[in-house]
Amino acid sequence: MSESNMSESNMTESNVLALHQSLVSIPSLSHEETDAANFLEDVLREAGLQVRRIEDNIVAEFGSTHGPVLMLNSHLDVVPPSSDHPFPPFEATLKDGKVYGRGAVDAKASVAAMCTAMMDLFRSGFHPEGKVQGVFTVCEETGGQDNGLERVLQEIPLPDAALVGEPTFMQPCVAQKGLLILRLDAKGKTAHAARAGYGDNAISRMVRDIAKLEAHSFERVHDYLGETTANVTVIEGGSARNVIPDLCSCFVDIRSTPSYTHDEIAESLNQMLESEVHIHSKRFFPTDTDPSSQIVQACLSASPGATAFGSPTMSDWIHLKDIPAVKIGPGDSTLSHTAAEHVEVEELQRGAAIYKNIITSFFGKSDV
Repeated sequence: MSESNMSESNMTESNVLALHQSLVSIPSLSHEETDAANFLEDVLREAGLQVRRIEDNIVAEFGSTHGPVLMLNSHLDVVPPSSDHPFPPFEATLKDGKVYGRGAVDAKASVAAMCTAMMDLFRSGFHPEGKVQGVFTVCEETGGQDNGLERVLQEIPLPDAALVGEPTFMQPCVAQKGLLILRLDAKGKTAHAARAGYGDNAISRMVRDIAKLEAHSFERVHDYLGETTANVTVIEGGSARNVIPDLCSCFVDIRSTPSYTHDEIAESLNQMLESEVHIHSKRFFPTDTDPSSQIVQACLSASPGATAFGSPTMSDWIHLKDIPAVKIGPGDSTLSHTAAEHVEVEELQRGAAIYKNIITSFFGKSDV
């Protein structure tokens, strides 16, 4: 289904399936989201919401200037398609009650369900004692530095609470791991391999450090995220087969929890290892929200049987820092970025309904 087919399908704003198919049918790779942003801006303006555009990021809202602001955030960009999709990746094929295509679950299912919930509530006459704010951003898949949600938050007042739309089967994620990347440099002394005793093998030093890392466990365990983990993902060393290497470097991927700061982790490994420890990147901090907070309780009450959990994968939640937030959205996250990416129509409809329930519960109203 292409963008032009929207009118042919007699789509109303409350039709989450038609909105979702239209979004999936618009290619929107990271840094190429303009067409999707144009489309969504038009839909939300026509629905009567107040809409502001910050580059290709869309901010749509309704409600009062008095009271808390609840942000609904998800992203418009998608990763590139692969060569083995069962259906054309940008045709939003509907088959056996499922919509297939790149971005179908990550994260245009969340965008469509969030927008549908907002538009339906607005048209129904829902008047929150505060503001409902949809923020649909670019460049999430590439980290969003200097754009996306990080950029938008520099232009608008910070919300009081937020929902981050990523596939969770509409279960509330109340914690997510962060990412710390370290570079280890093991230093030795060069020598001819025939006279190895005159040298100091940096690779051997690194092998010892890797063994220490594999045997090491971080003692503090997070209630929802478990242990902090560390894995060597890249290693480089040696210049020739007959030369004792004087340098061996590796990168360590650390998935962190709020139980430790990134500086604490780096310092503890610096004390334990022979290699020099350098922080390569630490901007993606772990996050969690108190389960007793208003936004978590609204999510739990919105869907009978909902259970709070923690996620090992990152999202734009990292940019919200200390704002109480929950990651929640329709679909199966294990399908993200795969050739078989899809979402069930019933899950889309359920997602829109639960988002509506969360919004009304957050503002203490249930008569809409």
